[in-house]
Amino acid sequence: MEDRYGGDVLAGPGGGGGGGLGPVDVPSARLTKYIVLLCFTKCLKAVGLFESYDLLKVVHIVQFIFILKLGTAFFMVLFQKPFSSGKTITKHQWITIFKHAVAGCIISLLWFFGLTLCGPLRTLLLFEHSEIVVISLLSVLFTSSGGGPAKTRGAAFFIIAVICLLLFDNDDLMAKMAEHPEGHHDSALTHMLYTAIAFLGVADHKGGVLLLVLALCCKVGFHTASRKLSIDVGGAKRLQALSHLVSVLLLCPWVIVLSMTTESKVESWFSLIMPFTMVIFFVMILDFYVDSICSVKMEVSKCARYGSLPIFISALLFGNFWTHPITDQLRAMSRAAHQGSTEHVLSGGVVVSAVFFILSANILSSPSKRGQKGTLIGYSPEGAPLYNFMGDAFQHSSQSVPRFIKESLKQILEESDSRQIFYFLCLNLLFTFVELFYGVLTNSLGLISDGFHMLFDCSALVMGLFAALMSRWKATRIFSYGYGRIEILSGFINGLFLIVIAFFVFMESVARLIDPPELDTNMLTPVSVGGLIVNLIGICAFSHAHNHTHGSSQGSCHSSDHSHSHHMHGHSDHGHGHSHGSPGSGMNANMRGVFLHVLADTLGSIGVIVSTVLIEQFGWFIADPLCSLFIAVLIFLSVVPLIKDACQVLLLRLPPEYEKELHIALEKIQKIEGLISYRDPHFWRHSASIVAGTIHIQVTSDVLEQRIVQQVTGILKDAGVNNLTIQVEKEAYFQHMSGLSTGFHDVLAMTKQMESMKYCKDGTYIM
Repeated sequence: MEDRYGGDVLAGPGGGGGGGLGPVDVPSARLTKYIVLLCFTKCLKAVGLFESYDLLKVVHIVQFIFILKLGTAFFMVLFQKPFSSGKTITKHQWITIFKHAVAGCIISLLWFFGLTLCGPLRTLLLFEHSEIVVISLLSVLFTSSGGGPAKTRGAAFFIIAVICLLLFDNDDLMAKMAEHPEGHHDSALTHMLYTAIAFLGVADHKGGVLLLVLALCCKVGFHTASRKLSIDVGGAKRLQALSHLVSVLLLCPWVIVLSMTTESKVESWFSLIMPFTMVIFFVMILDFYVDSICSVKMEVSKCARYGSLPIFISALLFGNFWTHPITDQLRAMSRAAHQGSTEHVLSGGVVVSAVFFILSANILSSPSKRGQKGTLIGYSPEGAPLYNFMGDAFQHSSQSVPRFIKESLKQILEESDSRQIFYFLCLNLLFTFVELFYGVLTNSLGLISDGFHMLFDCSALVMGLFAALMSRWKATRIFSYGYGRIEILSGFINGLFLIVIAFFVFMESVARLIDPPELDTNMLTPVSVGGLIVNLIGICAFSHAHNHTHGSSQGSCHSSDHSHSHHMHGHSDHGHGHSHGSPGSGMNANMRGVFLHVLADTLGSIGVIVSTVLIEQFGWFIADPLCSLFIAVLIFLSVVPLIKDACQVLLLRLPPEYEKELHIALEKIQKIEGLISYRDPHFWRHSASIVAGTIHIQVTSDVLEQRIVQQVTGILKDAGVNNLTIQVEKEAYFQHMSGLSTGFHDVLAMTKQMESMKYCKDGTYIM
C-alpha cells in the first residue's frame, strides 16, 4: 500500500533521495533495467498478498497489521536513520505525523479486511491501481477536465470491471472463501465490520469489493495529502519510517488487549517468522523502495503502465495455481489440510474484469491527447474546409460524466425518434424489473427467464438510442461527413441480431416438432399478456418507421444550403464546386431495426398466448413449436428487406428511388450551354436524409464556371442530391490532359453513349 509520494524528488540528503527537481532524463536503453525491476517487484508483491491471505486465517487482523508495521519500522529506522539525519522534527510536525499514522492504520485495516472477504486475487485487481489511474478516473466522473473521449472510455472500462466483480462473480465458490476466519465475535472490531457488510444486504465477498473500492479512494487521497508533509519532514522515506514507528506505538496497546481477551489460533509463532518476513519484505519494503526509484528515473505514467500489467497477470496466474503442488516452493506457510483447490477460484466475471482493469489502467495512465480531430466550422472564401481544433478539444474534454449524461438526455428528448426510443426503453425496463422481482418473489423460473429475455431486447433499444444520438454529432476532421451513417450501421446490426434469433428459434422449433415437450402454462398467460401490451405500445410508437421496403421517416441529419466555386492552383484551368442542399426524406434503417425488434417481441407474445390457449383447452403441445416456427419465418421475412437496403447503402449503391430522376438530370446537364461533357458521375445515399454525389464536367474556356456550377447544382438538387461536389475542367486543361492520356479521348464517346441509353420501367438501362 505504501506508494511513493513524490517527495524524494525534492528531498534533501536526509530524505535518502536525490536532490533533483523532477524525473531524471534516462536514455531509453537504460530504462529497461528499471522496467524489469518494477515488473519483478510487482510479481513478488502478488506473492506477498497471497501469503498474507493465508496468514490472516490464523492471525487476527490487528495483530497482523501490527507485525507488518513493526517489521517495516525496524528495517526503515535501521537503514534510514530518521532521528540522526535531516532537520529536527518540530512539535507541529509530530502531530501531523501522528495523524498520518492513524490514517495509514485505518487504510491498512480496510485493505486487509477486504482481503479476508474477497481473497487475494480480487484484492490485487481492485486495490493495486496507481494513483494517476484513480485520479484520472475521478476527474472524468466528477470534474470538468476529464481528458477527452479516451479517458472517458478508460473510466467506463474501470466501472465495467467493478460491475463484473459485483454481478458476474461465482457466488457459491466465493461464499466458501469467506468463511469468516476470525468469527463474528472474536473482537468488537471484526463484529462491527461484519455487521456493516451485512447491513448492506450483500454477500461478504461483494461487500469486500465495495470496501476495497472505498479503501482505494482513501489511499489515493492519503498519498496526495502526504506529499507536502513528506517535503516538510525531509523526504518520503523519512516520513514512512517515522509514520510506521508511530503506528507501532498506536497499535501496541490494542494488540496487548487482544492477546489477553481473545483466544489465539496460532499454534506456533515461531513457524510464522518466515511468512511474515516474506510479506514485510515483498509487500511493504521492496514495493515502496522500487516505486520510489522508478518514479525518479521514469515518468509517473510509465510507472503506472508498466506496473499494472505484471501485477494483474500475476494475480490471475497465482489465483489459478496457488494451491497447486507446483507453487508449494513459493508458499512460506504449509498448506492447510482442508484447503481446497477452489479457494482462489477463477470465474468468468474475474477474468473479464481483469481484462477491463488492464485496459482501463493503460488508458487512464496515458498522457491526454487533446485537439487532434478538429471540428468543421465552415469554408474559406477559396472553398477550403476550416477546422477548429481547440473547440473540438473543449467539446470532448470539458464535460464530466454527470454533465455528459444531462446533455445527452437533453439531446435525446429534443428529437422525436430518439425520444420515442427512450420512452419505450424506460417502459420496457420497468416491465422487465417488475417481472424479475415478481419471478424472484414467487420463485418462478419462467418469469425470471422472460425477464432476462426482455433485458436482452433492451440492448437493441439502447443501441438504437445511441445511434440516434450519435447521428447528430458534429462533423470532425477525421469524420468529415459526420456520424449520420451510424443509423444505417445500427439498423444493419439489429437486422443481423434478428436473423440469428430467428435461426435459433427455427432450429429449436424443428427439434420440438419431432418430440414436443410438456409445458407448465401456469404463468405463461399473464406474462405474455403483459409483454403484448408493452410491445403494442412500441408498435404504435414506431410504426411510422416501417414503410414496406423503404422507410420514409424524416432523418435527423441536417445540412445548410451553400455553394462554392474556385480555381485550383490560382489558374483558370479547372475549378471545384461544393454544394449542400436541404435534407430530404429517406430510409431510416435505425428506426426500422428498432421497429422490427419490437415486432418480433409482439409476435412472440401472440404466439405464446395462442399456444397456451391450445395447450390448456385441447392439450396440443405441438402448438408451441408450430407457433414458434411460424414466428421465426415471419421475423426472417420481415428482416430481409432491412438487411438488403442497409447493404445497398453500405455498398454505396445508387438510391433506387432516384434512378429515374438522376438519369433525366444527367440528360439536362448535357444540354447546358457551354458544357462540353461530363464524366465520373457518382451518386450514393450517405444517410437517411443525405444523398451525396460527385461529378466532373468539362466546359469551354470562355464560359463563366460559377454559372455552370449553379446550373448543375440546381438540376441535381431537384433530382434529390443534396450533398454535391463538382469538379470543373476548362477546355484548355481538358485538351492538355487529352494529349497526355489516351483515356481522355474516351470521354466524349462516353457522353454520346449516355445520350443513346434509354430508361426502362424496371429500373434498367439499355443501349
